Amino acid sequence: MSPRKILTIVFLAALLGIGYQSMNAAPVLSDQSYSYHGETKWHTNFSSARAVAVNQDKPILVYFWTTWCTYCEDYNQNVYSDPAVRAHLDDFVLVAVNLDNNSPEASRLKQQYGATYPPQHVAITQQGQQLAKINGYAKKKAFIDYLERAQRRANQ
Repeated sequence: MSPRKILTIVFLAALLGIGYQSMNAAPVLSDQSYSYHGETKWHTNFSSARAVAVNQDKPILVYFWTTWCTYCEDYNQNVYSDPAVRAHLDDFVLVAVNLDNNSPEASRLKQQYGATYPPQHVAITQQGQQLAKINGYAKKKAFIDYLERAQRRANQ
């Protein structure tokens, strides 16, 4: 076997090894129970999240997002990562619904709250009554104001 063929085989083996290693070293962005946005964990099953909300006596914040949404990434990097925002998010049970998911539950939520494009947030009571809705991207201060307004309505 010529040295050139050996070098080619070694190069391809190294390339496959690097590819395999990078795929296995990638962070887990979601699991069966949660989707991770910024540094926050969001339930992906609305029914179980609702049960948690009832158990903890908290309202629910439903986040409609997609993987291709640039404003959703802005939320991840600029809003959810802020400690003040995370403190307010702790007052809610968080549910993330990927708008590209066509499961019966996701479709029902999209239709019920009129979510047709990402990002959208809807704060609701445990019974599903809408408290507040924000369409599109909101900067940190506006997002916190929205969460506070929803929390006040939930406490009435």
